[in-house]
Amino acid sequence: MQHAVGSPLPPPHQSGHGWTPAAHDPGAHHPGGHPGPASHQGQVPHQGPAAHQGPAPHQGSAPHQGSAPVPPPPPAPGFAPPGPVPHTPHHVQAPQAPETTGHVPLPPGGPVGMPSAPPAAAVPDASTTTIAVLLIGPAGAGKTSVAKYWADHRRVPTAHISLDDVREWVRSGFADPQSGWNDNSEAQYRLARRTCGFAARNFLANGISCILDDAVFPDRPVVGLGGWKRHVGPGLLPVVLLPGLEIVLERNAERAGNRRLTDEEVARIHGRMAGWYGSGLPIIDNSQLDVPQTARVLDDVLARSIASPPSW
Repeated sequence: MQHAVGSPLPPPHQSGHGWTPAAHDPGAHHPGGHPGPASHQGQVPHQGPAAHQGPAPHQGSAPHQGSAPVPPPPPAPGFAPPGPVPHTPHHVQAPQAPETTGHVPLPPGGPVGMPSAPPAAAVPDASTTTIAVLLIGPAGAGKTSVAKYWADHRRVPTAHISLDDVREWVRSGFADPQSGWNDNSEAQYRLARRTCGFAARNFLANGISCILDDAVFPDRPVVGLGGWKRHVGPGLLPVVLLPGLEIVLERNAERAGNRRLTDEEVARIHGRMAGWYGSGLPIIDNSQLDVPQTARVLDDVLARSIASPPSW
């Protein structure tokens, strides 16, 4: 027998597997089938005219025409007669506890406003205030080391964002400023600064303080404070880290790779950073301070900046 293309084949019959009304109903109709004598209990096999001698001794035999119908025997204990199966709703699950690893809505980041000054009688505590700090300084000033230590030892969640790290996310096609400042290096610097600003705003909007570090020049608008204020907000607190030239040269000599500059370049950058004197921004000379000491001084400077934000 051939089945139409695409029609499923009938499942093979397996006795003892499952329950179907046709398998237990003595009056079930089997179209086209010829069951044998043992296929239906209670039915009398046909044995010709002489074989019929009244009702069969078995209950449930086929009644004679004209006689009253014989009611079916009562079901055995524990047996449920076939009938309509009650509908059970699908996908019904017991109430569950809310997920703790699902989608967490995050407030959108916006420009960082000025930190609110504490009451006059209170002393501001920079270590417990959610703030955004920009640590400025030449190569070798210790910006990254101080920023990491300061972020690690605060009593509130704090993130460290280094512009140099973000700028070096570009792998193929990286425009290294040491090879010459051009349109490509400027574009990648601007892109990195904007990325840092977006990150800082999102962290601050979700209760996480930030400290960013960058070699910002007072006499160069491209890498000046204007871009940081535009991307982070007026509440950004800039602090200048400016040790002596001999300290900067010594620390730069310990560097490796593209983070190490020539002595001439270090001296030139340090000289331009001296323009921050007289700018109104707080300046820390960490020539004689180690990293933990510089971090403590930074806390004191930030406490004064929160009480009286610098004009920049």
